[in-house]
Amino acid sequence: MSARILVIKLGALGDFVQAFGPFAAIRAHHPGAEITLLTTPPFTELARRSPWFDRVWDHGRPRGADWRRRLALLTTLTRERFDRVYDLQTSPRSSRYRLLVGRRAEWSGVAHGASHPHANPDRNAMHTVDRQREQLRSAGIDRFPSPDLSWLEADLSGLSLPPRFALLIPGASPSRPGKRWPGFGALAAALSAAGLPSVVAGGPGEAPLAAEILAAAPGAIDLTGRTSLFQLAALARRAAVVVGNDTGPTHLSAAAGSPTLALFGEESDPARCAPRGAEVSVMRREPIAALTPAEVAAEALRLAALPG
Repeated sequence: MSARILVIKLGALGDFVQAFGPFAAIRAHHPGAEITLLTTPPFTELARRSPWFDRVWDHGRPRGADWRRRLALLTTLTRERFDRVYDLQTSPRSSRYRLLVGRRAEWSGVAHGASHPHANPDRNAMHTVDRQREQLRSAGIDRFPSPDLSWLEADLSGLSLPPRFALLIPGASPSRPGKRWPGFGALAAALSAAGLPSVVAGGPGEAPLAAEILAAAPGAIDLTGRTSLFQLAALARRAAVVVGNDTGPTHLSAAAGSPTLALFGEESDPARCAPRGAEVSVMRREPIAALTPAEVAAEALRLAALPG
């Protein structure tokens, strides 16, 4: 009988994207195993279309009043009899799930009594990618192939895109205003003057940010609220450069392989959470508004001019 493996990764988007490498490493280490991912609804379709999992459960973080999902989580974790668990969330919540899985299962993570603990006292100061890789090494995984992201693609034929463009991601968590750089309108105008039009992406709630950008650069294209995560990755692959705040779509763009410029302020530390990808540049000021549109435009145009 093949081994039964559980991987726990609940979110958020940037963290989920930075787990692509660990997901690929776990699958490579257990090629014949049945691997189940426990996650949350925003990432279900991403996980199901990826090549790493046989099953995807989306009830990993049930709300307090959602007894149906709480019962489903309790039932599935106690019933399945997993052989090993890789807890890539390593939160107090996910560590408690060890009690439901049972002590017979090997456990990689920080839960009390884990068979393969990540015991580095400085783990929380490490970059997410490096921390997860070290955790997996502690569990015996020593091969980390580059994740195949060919499945992360979508049709863009209906979006009327220019042949060459910059992709701008002006949003970030509404609860973290210090992560939002206010200069995207001036940036779009500077890029347009240099012959590089802008496409603005984000969720429906970021339409006002796109409107400000279009007011400064009328030739820009507003796609906020109009793209799936798969289309966002496809947009990033076709963009000459992506410029975004420290937010999930910026991480996704970097993972897709696009030249990516990530902007940081005082609310997050790039040493711990900067996007990783083939060509990533980071600019940081405290506060983030101290970054000038001129210097951001210069770096964006440098990245856009790189070969490939």
